[in-house]
Amino acid sequence: MSKGSEKATPGFLVWRLSTKWRVAVDRAVTPLGLTHAQYALVASLYGMQREGERPSQRRLADHTGLEPLYVSKLARSLETAGLLERTRDPRDPRAVQLTLTEQGREKTRQAIDVVQGLLQQLLAPLGGLDSARTREFTRDLATLLDAPLDPFALNSESDKEQS
Repeated sequence: MSKGSEKATPGFLVWRLSTKWRVAVDRAVTPLGLTHAQYALVASLYGMQREGERPSQRRLADHTGLEPLYVSKLARSLETAGLLERTRDPRDPRAVQLTLTEQGREKTRQAIDVVQGLLQQLLAPLGGLDSARTREFTRDLATLLDAPLDPFALNSESDKEQS
């Protein structure tokens, strides 16, 4: 553990790790013409398509945790780059479905390989991608992601205590 991290709060460490990861992925996928956010979108779309899903922008936003408006902006730029297609959903004319183009699938496969290498580096101190510690770490991260965070709940709880 680095000297400055010994007394750090879990929130600070999560923020630092997420920033470190975002910067590393950004640098790694830049040669492929992608940003970290674009990578998150195309890699998620790639996985969903492999499972037979053709998600809407909204579904992809929910899956990635990105704001729907940001997903729309990213999708438009990726469409302009020829990496994905946006089409109206025949079942819901308000919804836009996303599909990777062949070029998009190829670039995404390349990016996934690069990011997998980074992930191996990141998880090496825990024993690597397939270690028991990494599986436990992954479960802990999923638990934290599933925990509700409502910045206004704290205020309403303290209001109740003061009443």
